[in-house]
Amino acid sequence: MTEADVIQHALKRPEAIEDYPFGPEARVFKVRAKMFGLISYCTWQHHNGVARLNLKCDPQEALMLRDVFDAVLPGYHMNKTHWNSVMLDGSIPSAEIERMIDRSYGLIIKGLRKPERHAMEVRWGKDVLFR
Repeated sequence: MTEADVIQHALKRPEAIEDYPFGPEARVFKVRAKMFGLISYCTWQHHNGVARLNLKCDPQEALMLRDVFDAVLPGYHMNKTHWNSVMLDGSIPSAEIERMIDRSYGLIIKGLRKPERHAMEVRWGKDVLFR
C-alpha cells in the first residue's frame, strides 16, 4: 500500500481530517481533534526513506501484529503499549493496513466523550464507525 493509498483510505473515514501540528514532515489524521494516525518518513538505517504509519491499537493486538509482520514495530515516539508503527515497505497486504487504519479510527471513536460518540453513532451508524 502506498502513502497515497493510506491517505485516501484514512480520509474516507467519517469526519476524518488531515493536519500538520508537528510541521510539514508529519501528516496527522484526526477525528474530533483526536489523532488516529500519523505518517512520517524514517531515517533509520534499515528503513531510510520508507514512510512510517503510526496507528493506535489494542495492546494485545499490537503485540500479535508485531509478531506476525516484521514491518510492524512499537510506535515510534508514541506509547509503545497502545501504538504501532507500520512501515509502508510493501510487505504487508493492503487489506491488512486498511483494517489497521479502521481499527485505530474505531478505538479513537470509542474513547470520545459519550455525547460526542453518541452523536457520531446516530449520524453515521455503528457499522460505519466500527467496521
